[in-house]
Amino acid sequence: MIVNEELNNKITFHTDALTKDYVTGETVVQALRGVSVEVPEGDMVILLGPSGSGKSTFLNIIGGLDSPSSGEVYFKKDRLSDYSEQQLTQFRRHNVGFVFQAYNLVPSLTALENVALVTDISLDPVPPMEALEAVNLGDRARHFPSQLSGGEQQRVAIARALAKRPEVLLCDEPTGALDSETGIVVLKALQDVNKKYGTTTIIITHNAPIAHMADRVIYFGDGQVVDERVNENPCSPEEISW
Repeated sequence: MIVNEELNNKITFHTDALTKDYVTGETVVQALRGVSVEVPEGDMVILLGPSGSGKSTFLNIIGGLDSPSSGEVYFKKDRLSDYSEQQLTQFRRHNVGFVFQAYNLVPSLTALENVALVTDISLDPVPPMEALEAVNLGDRARHFPSQLSGGEQQRVAIARALAKRPEVLLCDEPTGALDSETGIVVLKALQDVNKKYGTTTIIITHNAPIAHMADRVIYFGDGQVVDERVNENPCSPEEISW
């Protein structure tokens, strides 16, 4: 399973000519068309591009939720296509934390209990209260989702993903349903997690100004990477003007 020994040990993800085709009847939609990128360990990466440009497809493939039509994904030195279904399940369970636009919290459980759900299946979990405190929600631990604002619920979802102590945090439009003020609070939580735990963090957004807080920005267009740049001086979310 260990391949491509020349890959840098400090690269979390490396993709090589990824393609993804969706076939409906005689219609073929090319969601990805030869995407090759590297994501360094510990970086905060922003994926920018219009709807339908391939961002979510790319995120689902590197997260082990989908498979490419061709091309390869390497997690460190492991090639995901070499993984069995059981190994992919373990990869998703132990190495990757997912944060989506929908919070997917259990309504009948408190914030603390929602976070604690994942610790039973984790190898080295972050204590649930520590995870909540990392997103500044320690004082809301005993509240139910219905008692929390949208931004607070999203931060609980981030804490739940963090509690697995994943090496990678994959976020698909985590601020998409939030107003700018609340969105900045959520982005600050993601930035804090990235810095404190060294978690490689990849965020999809349509909001171009958010790119200023990233270490690296990857621009998607029509299923391809059309540009990529590195920020030498990423800003804090509070400095972003939406």
